[in-house]
Amino acid sequence: MSHRRITFLIAETPPPRLDKALARDVPEEAALSRTRIAKLIERGAVYVNQEIQRDPRAVVAEGARVDIDVEEAAESHIGAEDIPLEIVFEDDDLVVINKRAGMVVHPAPGSPSGTLVNALLAHCGDALSGVGGMKRPGIVHRIDKETSGLLVVAKSDAAHHGLAKQFEAHTVERYYRCLVYGVPDANDPRLRGVKGANFESGNILKLTTQLARHKTDRQRQAVLFNGGRHAVTRARTVARFGTPPVLALMECWLETGRTHQIRVHMAHAGHGLVGDPTYGGKRKLARTALAEPLAQTVKDFPRQALHAAVLGFEHPVSGEAIRFEAPLPPDMADLLALLEPARA
Repeated sequence: MSHRRITFLIAETPPPRLDKALARDVPEEAALSRTRIAKLIERGAVYVNQEIQRDPRAVVAEGARVDIDVEEAAESHIGAEDIPLEIVFEDDDLVVINKRAGMVVHPAPGSPSGTLVNALLAHCGDALSGVGGMKRPGIVHRIDKETSGLLVVAKSDAAHHGLAKQFEAHTVERYYRCLVYGVPDANDPRLRGVKGANFESGNILKLTTQLARHKTDRQRQAVLFNGGRHAVTRARTVARFGTPPVLALMECWLETGRTHQIRVHMAHAGHGLVGDPTYGGKRKLARTALAEPLAQTVKDFPRQALHAAVLGFEHPVSGEAIRFEAPLPPDMADLLALLEPARA
C-alpha cells in the first residue's frame, strides 16, 4: 500500500498529550481528525524527532519534528449497488441526500445491503478520495431507517473532518416535522409535571434529559437524569387536528443529536409520534374527535411520521453557509391532506 508523509513542527505551548498536540498542529489540508491520529499513533505511523511514538499520552515539546505516514485510501469492502437516490446538492467534497423512508444509512448485520452507503459507493465511484483511509462515504450523522429527509455525507477527508467538528459543536441547523398524539401546551398541568419538560416564550416546548440505551430492550433509548448523554429538543406546534384537538403537526429542532432523540423525547412528554412502533405510536383517538375512517387511517400509518425537513451548515471546505429544505414525502403529505378538513 502506498503512503504519503506529512511533516510539521509542534507549535509553542503544546497540549500535554501527543494526540491532542498533533490534532492541534497537523496541517489543516491533511484533514486528520483526532480519532484518525490516535489510530495512526497506535499503528506506529507517527514519528517524533525521527523516533516512532506509540503512546498517545506521551509529552511532546515545542519545536519537535513530527512525521506521519498516512496510507493512501484502500478500496472499501462494502459493495456498490445501483440504487436510485434523490440528490439535493453535490460537489467534490460532499453530497446532500433526501433519504426515502425505509432505507438504512449504513450496512449492519441485519442490513448488509440496500443501504445509503451501498448506493453512494455506486453513485460517487472514483470521486471518493478516501475517508479514514478507506474509499467510502463519510457518515457524520444518521437518521433512522423509517425517517425520511435530509442527510449530508462527506466525500473527502477534509469535508468529513470539517462536518464532524460542526456536529460536535452543535452548530448544524436541523429542523424536523412530525405528527404527534395530543397537543403540547404550556397551560397543560400534566406537562408541567413531566420532569425535564418546560416551556419557553412562544409556547415552545423544551425537553432536557439524558438519553441512554434501554436496560432490557437494546433497540430502544431511555430517558435518564443521571448518566447517559445530554440531550435537548425544542418543539413548537404548527397545526392542530380534531375536535377537540387530538393530533398536532410539530416542528422540532435539535440542540444535540442522539439516537431516536425526537421520538423518545416526544414520547417522554406524552406526545408520541404517530406510527412509531418502538415508542408507542398506536394510540386510540376519542371517537368524537375525528371521523372513524380518518382515525383508522391515522392508526394504520406504517412508520413514525417524522421527516428531516431542514439542514443547514457551513461548507467545510469553502466556508460558505448553505441551507437545504426538503418537502414532506408523499405518505406524510397525503395524511396531512386528509387531516386538513379537521384542522382545529
